[in-house]
Amino acid sequence: MSQQNTPDNCTHNCDTCTANCSSKANNNEAPDFRAHLNAASSVKKTIGVVSGKGGVGKSLVTSMLAVLLRRHGLRTAVLDADITGPSIPAMFGVHDQIYGSEEGIIPASSVTGIDLMSINLLLEQENQPVIWRGSIISNTVKQFYSEVVWRDIDCMLVDMPPGTGDVPLTVFQSLPLDGIIIVATPQELVGMVVSKAVEMAKMMNVPILGIVQNMSYITCPDCGKKIYMFGEVGAEAVAEKYDLPLLAKIPMDPALAGLCDAGKIEYFDGDWMDEAVQVIKNLD
Repeated sequence: MSQQNTPDNCTHNCDTCTANCSSKANNNEAPDFRAHLNAASSVKKTIGVVSGKGGVGKSLVTSMLAVLLRRHGLRTAVLDADITGPSIPAMFGVHDQIYGSEEGIIPASSVTGIDLMSINLLLEQENQPVIWRGSIISNTVKQFYSEVVWRDIDCMLVDMPPGTGDVPLTVFQSLPLDGIIIVATPQELVGMVVSKAVEMAKMMNVPILGIVQNMSYITCPDCGKKIYMFGEVGAEAVAEKYDLPLLAKIPMDPALAGLCDAGKIEYFDGDWMDEAVQVIKNLD
């Protein structure tokens, strides 16, 4: 393999470099990371659902948004980009493996007609671990976007893995995101991690639609009083700091958790996410 004649003090940023080296000559054109839909697909809006850390209910928020948008009459899809921790199919009670056609991969469909694509729909056993390196996982996410037949979709929701690593970076660079929703919980520590997700989105010039706070409170079954187990100001403080709307406060609801475990998220009842749904619907 031939070596390029690169200066010792190379910053690997050819845009700001004044040296005339072979590396710069090979980087005259910026790399194109964009993924493209196949000929049979049509997606009008693409919304990413992200979180700074795991365990905050990102997949729950993604599923609830998909269900509510479908109830509003939109053709909705969920791309499960959490390759190593997929939970979307289980929430919708979808367990059948998907198949391919001459057009591409045909996504699974939920009871109410929400299109789903997840690595779990490709595995022989749902509990089989996916032990892949980051580059393979990132390429898989791009394939889910480009090789699946997303037919006449009004809104695609991308359920991303937590953090600011390979897959969120791939999605930010490769998919035409119309915006992201950041999921958090009230703890102050989570607020610090959420700030990292906000800063990453700003650096990547991805619009932030707002923040959704999960596990906000529990409601006493006897008196109806709201009990704030983790405090009240965590996500609100981050939203105020970055001048972002706090779109929803989702409670800790045993009934909601039960529906997720039973694969019946499409039957949930609650108006907590109405503002978030309206923000998505109002996007141009």
